[in-house]
Amino acid sequence: MERITVHTSKEYDVLVGSGLLHRLSQLLPSFDHSASAMIISDSNVWPLYGDIITQNLKNKGFKVYHFVFEAGESNKTPTTYLQILNHLANSNITRTDYIVALGGGVVGDMAGFVASTYLRGISYIQIPTTLLSMVDSSVGGKTAIDLPAGKNMVGSFYQPSLVICDTDTLSTLPTQIFIDGCAEVIKYGILYDPELFQQLEQCGLDFDRTAVITRCIQWKARVVQEDEFDTGVRQKLNLGHTIGHSIEKSANYSISHGQAVSIGIHMVSKMAMRLGICSEETHQQISAIIQNFHLPITTSFPSSTLCANALSDKKRENNFISLILPATIGCCITQKHPISQLESLIKEGM
Repeated sequence: MERITVHTSKEYDVLVGSGLLHRLSQLLPSFDHSASAMIISDSNVWPLYGDIITQNLKNKGFKVYHFVFEAGESNKTPTTYLQILNHLANSNITRTDYIVALGGGVVGDMAGFVASTYLRGISYIQIPTTLLSMVDSSVGGKTAIDLPAGKNMVGSFYQPSLVICDTDTLSTLPTQIFIDGCAEVIKYGILYDPELFQQLEQCGLDFDRTAVITRCIQWKARVVQEDEFDTGVRQKLNLGHTIGHSIEKSANYSISHGQAVSIGIHMVSKMAMRLGICSEETHQQISAIIQNFHLPITTSFPSSTLCANALSDKKRENNFISLILPATIGCCITQKHPISQLESLIKEGM
């Protein structure tokens, strides 16, 4: 088992390894044995792991409740959020109790935001069950729900008390969902780590899961520790996400986050090449690795649609928007552009 400690305003550990769910009661720190735990999960994950998590929490002395919502980004809404809050209140969950997020990124985002706001904040534990949520959304304390105007527009920074990444849960993922998570893994290689990028080029989907997940989390922890509230270097983690989120919204979330981000990364790579920021060779390396992982690189949505939907991006500041652009493998830059130029820039990436 690997342990990464995240040193933010609230220090916590991220555990990575095989068989961790079956050892959950041993891995949890000592809690008040009169405490309750509310497991928040979705309709895909709960049937797989709900019983084992419930039993482990009971073995630890918790009184256990659960709330399960229909899986999918389309349910990461104010309506679901309010339903969970009411369920917590009706279950008499108090400030000394706990929320357990069991699932992928949608569950983690939703449960974290609930934890940050219910009774002005209660403790929560992340148990991510997808590759994407392990290497990205479960670490760093970003929590959010979506609005019709855009993704993650209502949220907070609220760090978990513990993150447990059991790599065995990846074996139950549909292949395409695992591949979706690889977009975020590739992102870390492009941003910071030529050695990781090369390993992914060589191994493809057969990469060492514990080692690669641990390495990605180590990078995420370093960045979050330096910029917990996303005002500087942490914004680079949004490589491909401005266009990716726009694609998701344009498709009414019928295109997955990983697929949208892979298209976004490819587009900003081509954009960077045409702006003279990266070489054609670097762009071709990025294009090749995305396609080798069976991820898409193009979208049928026109630049006008992508531009309109990107204008609600959180990285917009007044009449400017920041774009993360690759310079070389392992080095990306941030450029601020007037929003009046955004559609033409998107065209450069198409």
